[in-house]
Amino acid sequence: MKYFKKLVGQKCYLSPVDPGDVEIFTAWLNDLEVTRNLNPATQNVTLVTEKAALERLAQDGHVYSIVDLETDTLTGNLGLTGVDHINRCCGIGIFIGNKEYWGKGYGAEAMRLLLGYAFDYLNMNNIMLTVYEFNERACACYKKIGFKEIGRRRKAICREGRFYDHVFMDILAEEFRALGPREDSES
Repeated sequence: MKYFKKLVGQKCYLSPVDPGDVEIFTAWLNDLEVTRNLNPATQNVTLVTEKAALERLAQDGHVYSIVDLETDTLTGNLGLTGVDHINRCCGIGIFIGNKEYWGKGYGAEAMRLLLGYAFDYLNMNNIMLTVYEFNERACACYKKIGFKEIGRRRKAICREGRFYDHVFMDILAEEFRALGPREDSES
């Protein structure tokens, strides 16, 4: 697959999502270890449904594949949702499907790259995400990046017979910029 270096960091780069990666994404989205922390854990994902989803995401404008800078290996994706240019806010979501890249900083770097782009080029002021409380690795990553918890929907997620909170977090442009230069970004 050919990827395009839209935003480049030290470990990874972001490339517009490509529907040609449908088989890889379908495999990831049918792996419960990958999707346990995502909505697709409760869905049946086929090649047909995932190809349609990727084609739709490719048209949305701000959804990217996360690609290893050294090997050009697809590791996951992330994107902005609900971009509101009037109120200068949006959502952000990410998943690393390639388990070989878990816990190695690729997700954090990809998030910083996209946040920088959203704040510096799309003129966003507030970016929000949601995360399940049991996804401790993601919660720690988001806090390290600068996200702050702004609320919870209590016991709103049921996984494996237990209820968990849905955690809401956001970051403001001024908070992101106060963290200083992003050493993981070349662009």
